[in-house]
Amino acid sequence: MGAIKFGTDGWRAVISEDFTFDNVKKVAQTIAQYTKGKEFKGRRGVVVGYDTRFLSDKYAELVACVLAANGIKTILTSKATPTPSISYAIKDRNLTGGVVITASHNPARYNGIKYKAFYSGSAGPEITKALEGHLGTPVNYMTLGEAKDKGLVEVADIIPRHLDFVKRYVDLPLLKRSSLKILVDSMYGAGDGYIQDLLKGGRCRVDTIHNEYNPGFGGINPEPIMPNLKELADKTKRSKYDIGVATDGDADRLGISGPDGKLLTGHKVMSLLLLHLFEDRKMRGDVIQTICGTVLINKICKKYRIKMHETPVGFKYICDIMRKEDALIGGEETGGVAFKGYIPERDGILSGLLILEMMVMRKKKLPEILRAIDKEYGTYEYRRLDAKYPDEKKPKLMEFLKENPLKEVAGKKVVQVKDTDGYKFICEDESWLMLRLSGTEPILRIYSEASSGTKALKILEFGKKVAYSI
Repeated sequence: MGAIKFGTDGWRAVISEDFTFDNVKKVAQTIAQYTKGKEFKGRRGVVVGYDTRFLSDKYAELVACVLAANGIKTILTSKATPTPSISYAIKDRNLTGGVVITASHNPARYNGIKYKAFYSGSAGPEITKALEGHLGTPVNYMTLGEAKDKGLVEVADIIPRHLDFVKRYVDLPLLKRSSLKILVDSMYGAGDGYIQDLLKGGRCRVDTIHNEYNPGFGGINPEPIMPNLKELADKTKRSKYDIGVATDGDADRLGISGPDGKLLTGHKVMSLLLLHLFEDRKMRGDVIQTICGTVLINKICKKYRIKMHETPVGFKYICDIMRKEDALIGGEETGGVAFKGYIPERDGILSGLLILEMMVMRKKKLPEILRAIDKEYGTYEYRRLDAKYPDEKKPKLMEFLKENPLKEVAGKKVVQVKDTDGYKFICEDESWLMLRLSGTEPILRIYSEASSGTKALKILEFGKKVAYSI
């Protein structure tokens, strides 16, 4: 058994190895201890939800039963539920927090527990540290039948209230009047059915793929990147859809395919959303992106004199700034974006609808919008490689980069080094390389951005050679 440790967004582990019924109960007890020991300004109760992974519903039931045995009133979702719906319920029902049984985009053999704080967003470092401090507390437990009889567990469908908010945020009548042809890929996850349900009854056509229950995710990882979205991209092009829209395993992230079958990076998705909110909807506020964010966002912020914040990787850091500052948008390279006037939480369903809204408001196809952005700001191609990397080598690599920072990357002079989270080497031509260790898997994440995909891939290979030479 490995140690239970909260990473950038909760605790994740392999099912039946470390992610066991006993360990789930232990984590649930830590959440109970934290909840009981805090004052939440009149808030009361916790919502517990789950995704479509193997046994997620049973794990969620265990968590609810532990919370109930500690005297905490709990709402247990009646079916697989998007993470943003659970986060929204915290605000909507004035709760102390929320628990999501999900491993998000990780492979099917993983499951996990996300804890959402009283402010409806990812738990910050101080909260996860407090949670870990309660590990080892003896577990209290009662059966679900007992918990229901005592009025401590309510089973409910919380999704409609979240969708009601989405209906108010997006101009759905405008979208329904459009003749867009849309293909939606829910990646066998918890986001199934919602985009098409919201748009039904209008002129636009919405078709779906990968919308059946499959806890193995059809052999792919439910992360909205290539090669996982190859079928979406291919079918979008082959069947002449205007756009392909994908949500990840727990529906808090977004992937977009153009009609040419090309997949947009998370950076480009966030850039589109920023420009839509700022230029089309005339909304204002700061912008937040992580250390592995794109130069394109920097350029947009510079043009419009928008204040930009840069954080370590992990949405909890973005969430923290969104709570403190007047933020318009905050997002990460993986397609998770949050918006002003909502909650400090990613939402793949809302993000997808806003991209559609941008196309309709501008009366332009997606490729036209993208070409205009490239013409205005330049072309920035982002790539990422997740390489298997032994845990025992991780400290050696970071120590090496600290003592011997790279002077050049793929033949380009390094002009700036950032060590906020891993090491990022920025070159004279604005291209960059970043090496960062995963906190939950034996993986080294290598990131790059350049003026072309070929150059970005060349930088990735350079970074890989550096890492494996240590």
